[in-house]
Amino acid sequence: MKTAAFLRIIGFAIFGFLFLHYIGTTGEASIFIEKPWLWGAFGILMLIYIAGEVCIAALSSILYRSLKPEKQAKYDEDLVLAKENQFSWIKTTYKNLLGTKPVEEEGEIVLDHNYDGIRELDNKLPPWWVYGFYATIIFAIAYMVNYHVFDGTDQIEEYQIALAEAKIEIEDYKKTAKDLIDINTVVRLTKASDLDAGKGIFTGNCVACHKADGGGGIGPNLTDDHWILGGGIKNVFEVISEGGRAGKGMVSWKAELKPAEMAQVASYVLSLHGTNPADPKEPEGEIWVDPSAPVEEVEVNVKDDKEVEVMIEDQPVTGDVVKEE
Repeated sequence: MKTAAFLRIIGFAIFGFLFLHYIGTTGEASIFIEKPWLWGAFGILMLIYIAGEVCIAALSSILYRSLKPEKQAKYDEDLVLAKENQFSWIKTTYKNLLGTKPVEEEGEIVLDHNYDGIRELDNKLPPWWVYGFYATIIFAIAYMVNYHVFDGTDQIEEYQIALAEAKIEIEDYKKTAKDLIDINTVVRLTKASDLDAGKGIFTGNCVACHKADGGGGIGPNLTDDHWILGGGIKNVFEVISEGGRAGKGMVSWKAELKPAEMAQVASYVLSLHGTNPADPKEPEGEIWVDPSAPVEEVEVNVKDDKEVEVMIEDQPVTGDVVKEE
């Protein structure tokens, strides 16, 4: 086969691969990873194409050998002539853009004066240079009208718009990039797959201090309303990541667990709230109330003229009553 045939085969392989990759791929992974059998189909297609090229080359060779010697010579001459004229339009265009005259015609543009036998030619500016100069003029006029007449968006405004769009894209990316989760972006996970993964991490790393049911041992009870360093997903995530109280609290797990894994185990810990462990440890810390939770309706019960009982989220608070005369 000739060089052109090899180039066609390589081009067909590249085109076929890119076509299947960009047209067939629907997710983050390539279609060849999602469907490995496509490699076999692609290989068979390439074999068929190569076989076609071989058949065409063989047929051309047979037809050439079947010609008479004078016909073969004429064919060879035509082939050489075709190769010479194959890219003649590029050469012609290049010469036209230069705008120069052949050496034989330089006498038509030579100037009268000379300097010690050195004569000067009156060459015109190359057309490519002239066209480029005209293009700069048109661009300058369009630029002036857009930015100085119609008050178009200038470079500073374009930069600010691009910066704002980039910030939005970064925030959107952080929402989907699990390993970029931090104390500010973590949210409580509720999917069964995440809770199961969190349970596996808890079972492998936390049961020694908190027991398998979260009832507490060396560490505190995780099922009641009391928290030493605050409850909620953000506080629990921070304790897992950075560790508890210095010298007597839980160690930091950020070196062993990825942010996504810490979010999963923190969500699983919160799911233990309200369960009934076999041997619960006594409450430690303070009762934690989510500050972002909606405040329930306040119920006031007047006991007598001196005292009032206020029920806020099932927690009694007593205080004095000022009785109007």
